Amino acid sequence: MSTGQATLPLLNTTLENCRMVIIGVDPHKDVLVAVAVDGNGRQLALRDAPARPRGYKTLLAWTAQFEQRLWAVEDVRHVAGGFVRCLLAAGESVVWVPTQMSSDYRKKVRASGKSDPIDALACARAALAEDLPAAVPDTEARNVKMLLDHREDLVGEMVRMCSRLRWHLHDIDPDFAATIPKHKLHRPKWNKSVQEFLARQAGSVAVAICVELIGRIQELAQRAAQLEREIAALVVIHVPQLLALEGCGPLSAARILAETGDVRRFTSAAAYAMHTGTAPIPASSGNTHRVRLNRGGNRRLNAAIHRIAITQKRMHEPARTYLDNRRAKGNSNTEAIRALKRHLARRVYALLKNGPDHAQADTTVQAA
Repeated sequence: MSTGQATLPLLNTTLENCRMVIIGVDPHKDVLVAVAVDGNGRQLALRDAPARPRGYKTLLAWTAQFEQRLWAVEDVRHVAGGFVRCLLAAGESVVWVPTQMSSDYRKKVRASGKSDPIDALACARAALAEDLPAAVPDTEARNVKMLLDHREDLVGEMVRMCSRLRWHLHDIDPDFAATIPKHKLHRPKWNKSVQEFLARQAGSVAVAICVELIGRIQELAQRAAQLEREIAALVVIHVPQLLALEGCGPLSAARILAETGDVRRFTSAAAYAMHTGTAPIPASSGNTHRVRLNRGGNRRLNAAIHRIAITQKRMHEPARTYLDNRRAKGNSNTEAIRALKRHLARRVYALLKNGPDHAQADTTVQAA
């Protein structure tokens, strides 16, 4: 590899060379189960090992018998991340198999039921049949993903506490509880209103719990806001070009960066669309030509693109014109939005591939 522009090896998942062996791996917290299959999907060998560094070395030594090999690891990164990092450091070729895809291929395995060997075999056969992106070493995207996931966890905890606080307030005074707008108990204005209300109440266990909850809600809201600022700063550094896309805010841009990783691991815009779950699935019959919802791909990435599409529908005139034209051709509103999402996936891929220097690139939707 040259010292200039880094390139990623293209993994030929059609496997024209039948000597290629696919190692499907079903990862768990305590054990890794690996199944080796040949280019025709026939199972060759089965092995398990502890989900620890010594187990990683065991599996690497076991697969040394296969001269050409490709690892297909189920995409459960909180338990498989360390294993994949070890494989990449050893110079192995690895692809991530989405959990939904491995589930679909498990249903095609001749053996009925569900077990770790069956899941590993499903991962191997999925990699054999599908054009999956290569796993790459960790980049700044992993740091963004960790911050983003941590913020979402804190926000989720805050929402649950707001719900509990609302029920306690309802128990103390239903009339006052009815004056608090839903989903706004974390806002400073309503925090203050609740605190003033509680200060007027006689001491009781319910009041004490409410005071504790409101304090914790304030802490979580402040930390979530701080994390959002940190994430926004990282987005400006690493993917400012995404912010030029109408309807794409810092959190959506961060989610796209976090779930995409190194965009060069995708061989084309079409491969990226499959990863985002925006590639249409034909559902035509006779003279009826339609496509149906694609439930595959990375759902978090799909959700980010969906948010951009809905925002553009509301406030971006070229997108509104595009949707009107699609509906004029017979598409339903849902089908038109799916078409817009497919277009946005293509634009996102181009922006990521071109890099920050193209932050001012044209992001206009072409009327169809």
